[in-house]
Amino acid sequence: MHDWKIAFMAKLGFSNWAPEKIVNTLTKIGYDGVEWTLDHFNPRKKSLEELKSLIQLTRRSSEVSEIVVQQDFVCKDTNLRIDRINLVKECIVASKESDVNIINLFTGPAPWDPNAPRIPQDISEGKAWSLVLESFNELIEEAEKHHVYLAVESVFGHLCHDYYTLKELLDSIDSKYLVVNMDPSHYVLYRNDISWVIKRFGKKIKHVHLKDVVGKPGKPRDDFLFPLLGEGIVDWGSFFTALKDIEYKGFLSVEFESFAYYRNILKSNPVEAAELSMKQVEALLKN
Repeated sequence: MHDWKIAFMAKLGFSNWAPEKIVNTLTKIGYDGVEWTLDHFNPRKKSLEELKSLIQLTRRSSEVSEIVVQQDFVCKDTNLRIDRINLVKECIVASKESDVNIINLFTGPAPWDPNAPRIPQDISEGKAWSLVLESFNELIEEAEKHHVYLAVESVFGHLCHDYYTLKELLDSIDSKYLVVNMDPSHYVLYRNDISWVIKRFGKKIKHVHLKDVVGKPGKPRDDFLFPLLGEGIVDWGSFFTALKDIEYKGFLSVEFESFAYYRNILKSNPVEAAELSMKQVEALLKN
């Protein structure tokens, strides 16, 4: 038995769906929550009342696991970086006003963005850290004021991409509101011991993504990819056992990124992706 609720991130084909349709569809499949992204929860595209309504609508039959606000702070364009910081601040305020207390961030530089600088070719590691720490120190003040957790995700190719690099960020900024969004795929890609990582982070883990991986660090599809759950190299038994050991009781949210399978087999049908993922999660939790 477990105390976790299962959510699904509303991206891919869900990005253009009406919120009510998404919530009803995911609830019918059996999900307990929705992980909203900037496609639906964006204070620059919707009024505060509209954002509050989105959360209230969700909570009629489900829950909001977190808001994904990921912005790249390893940015050589100062004005662009400031704008990204301000967007996160706006999301923090909107989240608080909407009664959501956790948003998901990463550090950058995003390797899929051709305009993002590369470390160390375009920007030194030291300068990248300077930009990230400056950004997060500013954001944490807003987060502490509004009691909203900033759940940082380690992501392949980013400054914070594994246990050791994310620990550097957490050690550099002492705040209970700077926490971890645990996505095992990225840690396992860099061959971190996922069970050990979870136990080391412990109560810092405030949200969990479910995503598998196979391959080695490098270029997506050439060197690695995110396959269907249970098909990669994540040791799910150890993963779930470690979460139980730290008494994690939050959401497990599916982040579907088996892009080729989604296009070629599921014909870009997000409902089938959500249904298939639920079957996989149920099977993995029974092992």
